[in-house]
Amino acid sequence: MTHIPRKRFGQNFLHDHNIIHSILSSIQASSDEHWVEIGPGQGALTGPLLKQVSRLDVVELDRDLVVLLKDKFKQQAHLRIYSADALNFDFSSLVEGNEKLRIIGNLPYNISTPLMFHLLSYASFIKDMHFMLQKEVVDRICAGPGSKKYGRLSVMMHYHCAVEALLDVPPESFDPVPKVMSAIVRLVPLQHPPVQVNNMNSFNQVVTQAFSQRRKTLRNSLKKLIDEKDFVKLNIDPTMRSEGLSLNDFAKLSNLLQNDHVSATI
Repeated sequence: MTHIPRKRFGQNFLHDHNIIHSILSSIQASSDEHWVEIGPGQGALTGPLLKQVSRLDVVELDRDLVVLLKDKFKQQAHLRIYSADALNFDFSSLVEGNEKLRIIGNLPYNISTPLMFHLLSYASFIKDMHFMLQKEVVDRICAGPGSKKYGRLSVMMHYHCAVEALLDVPPESFDPVPKVMSAIVRLVPLQHPPVQVNNMNSFNQVVTQAFSQRRKTLRNSLKKLIDEKDFVKLNIDPTMRSEGLSLNDFAKLSNLLQNDHVSATI
């Protein structure tokens, strides 16, 4: 069965066996683990994974590919194929007992960020996640304060996970060949966040607002949320821009915002 890649699904199929071998070496799968693959495509990684793990679930949106995968791996009893949209999928439904899922996927650019945040809502069921993304996105995830690539995605991912860029994947490793470099990132959900955040809604509000006008100083970008005297109280320079703030700084600002809101409502 021949499948023509569909642009609307952002399909670029991995075919480079050297890269596949490098990915498998990096993720260190073992036979007693429960793996979940998102967007398996034509099964380039699915096949090798099936040889290493005792249980593999795959979630594929394209129904034609679901048919292809069911035919290709019909002899594999430890594979379950779900025809579903990963953005709406209940990943906790795959968990049995006290096990933790290990997740891997080649994520299309247009859904990569919302899908990662969707998966973080199941963080208590997940051991780690390995994603193939545009290298630009991986660089943003891994960026620290002071970098031009540092932004909302960096802050939120570092709050929820330990992050590590593993390897770059050149365009010619895919069919069709994308116009950008890709990379693999490892995300390990943290049992305990690295900073104390009293209210996630306030935290998200502060981070989002700060980076929505990242060229402005904090005094201006956050003026609707934070008084200038409060920056001084927290020992944060209001003339800085958002990329100069650490994760701890964002936590302090959001906790102040939450405390002020509570005080105002008492």
